[in-house]
Amino acid sequence: MKTIGICSDHAGYALKQYVKQWLETKGWEYKDFGTYSPESVDYPDFAHPLALAVEAGECYPGIAICGSGNGINMTLNKHQGIRAALCWTAEIAGLARQHNDANVLVMPGRFVTNQEADEIMTKFFSTPFEGGRHQRRVEKIPVTE
Repeated sequence: MKTIGICSDHAGYALKQYVKQWLETKGWEYKDFGTYSPESVDYPDFAHPLALAVEAGECYPGIAICGSGNGINMTLNKHQGIRAALCWTAEIAGLARQHNDANVLVMPGRFVTNQEADEIMTKFFSTPFEGGRHQRRVEKIPVTE
């Protein structure tokens, strides 16, 4: 597995700290793109560097967290090579991998517990992309001109 990229804003900072511990217990390497404290920040400042690293193949997959998950998810998905999925249950995380080949897991830091995050990450990392009919759909996601 490649180095996993992670980032958050201030509202996702506490959950990101848990995610780091979770990854460490698995023995998985990660790169933290920030933020590095619970002080108020702007989520795009951390989402864009994570997205660029995933697109470049420097990190795979990514995990991003903000308060609702929406802002950081919207920012990540502006990048053509990113398929960020906002997941608040393990079932959604599994489907995001299985059907959409999600390459960034986004969680809403204010709405999931550490136990729920554990279940979400476990499902995300253990579910392979199904391919088949889903492959052609995923290939249609990037905007081409």
